[in-house]
Amino acid sequence: MRLTALAPTLWTEDIPASITFYCDTLGFSCQAQMEGWACLERDGVELMLSLPNRHEPYERPHFTGSFYFRCDDVDAWWERLKDKAAVVYPIENFDYSMREFAIRDNNGYILQFGAETN
Repeated sequence: MRLTALAPTLWTEDIPASITFYCDTLGFSCQAQMEGWACLERDGVELMLSLPNRHEPYERPHFTGSFYFRCDDVDAWWERLKDKAAVVYPIENFDYSMREFAIRDNNGYILQFGAETN
């Protein structure tokens, strides 16, 4: 028995704006869309967008962590994103052998990008 993938679903009040952010800014493509939901994909990474679940209390987008994207060229990602999104922290090398940075998406979710420094 094993897990084969993780596809987070992000709640958003504006699915078209979120599709635009993830497709235009991060290079995802919209694989499927219907009222209140969309599925995005890039390089085998899947992300879903949804209107808030009506069965759960909702005031605004929230998540008590971040979404960490491992990538092969973190510096190229930094150059691509640093002027297109709100920067949480700039690119830097960390003692735990990672080079990374973080931005916020159009909903305020934190997206981190990192690569091992070896």
